[in-house]
Amino acid sequence: MKKNSIYLIATCLISLSSIEAQSQTKLGNILKKVTAATKPATSNKSNTLTGTSGTPSTSEIGLGIKEALELGIGRGADLLSAKDGFMGNAAVKILFPPEAEKVEKTLRSIGLGSLADNVVLSLNRAAEDAAKEAKPIFVSAIKQMTIADATNILLGQQDAATNYFKRVTTSQLMEKFQPVITSSLSKVGAAKYWGDATKQYNKIPMVKPVNTDLSNYVAQKAIDGMFIQVAQEELKIRDNLGARSTPILQKVFGYADQKK
Repeated sequence: MKKNSIYLIATCLISLSSIEAQSQTKLGNILKKVTAATKPATSNKSNTLTGTSGTPSTSEIGLGIKEALELGIGRGADLLSAKDGFMGNAAVKILFPPEAEKVEKTLRSIGLGSLADNVVLSLNRAAEDAAKEAKPIFVSAIKQMTIADATNILLGQQDAATNYFKRVTTSQLMEKFQPVITSSLSKVGAAKYWGDATKQYNKIPMVKPVNTDLSNYVAQKAIDGMFIQVAQEELKIRDNLGARSTPILQKVFGYADQKK
């Protein structure tokens, strides 16, 4: 009887040990799974950041600059070609030509302020219409850009890209803008309003007649406005980390930051 009791106790102890071992094994497996699931994916993050750091190759610089400029040009052209793109933007709004400021002042002084307002509005509407033609000209200039051009822009002054565009696109923009502006001036009534305004002014005794080439004036002001907008977009990419929306932009302009 005593032997049987001892045997029974031993059997129970062995069973309890086996159960405890199994429980510990299961608990260990569960803990491993939980740890694996909650462990930060540091390796993936490290791999992701590798592509946005270090010195970019010359081809990466070319790609980064072209991508940045295409984004900036796209935004700038879209903004200026929208309704009130010029009219609602004090930095690019087109006013009476300097030699005709006395025309505006005189018109307003004799109760023809609405006529002066119509002139200003129509000039800006014509510029907004012409701005639609700018994007393909700028994009063409970007495609023709060399690696040397891209590097000089990246490591140059804050307005290096804007100056590049001025150098290679101004004559094309004027050639393209001029007929569009002429057509737009007529379409939005600017030619008529301008004709009415100068006619009224030139009737005043002892004044020097004003004969401004309105089409050329508005085309030049529209181009100036495009470059102002391009400069603003360029500055965003250079100074605003949030504007660097792709890995190539982050790498290329991050490199430029280090070189400042």
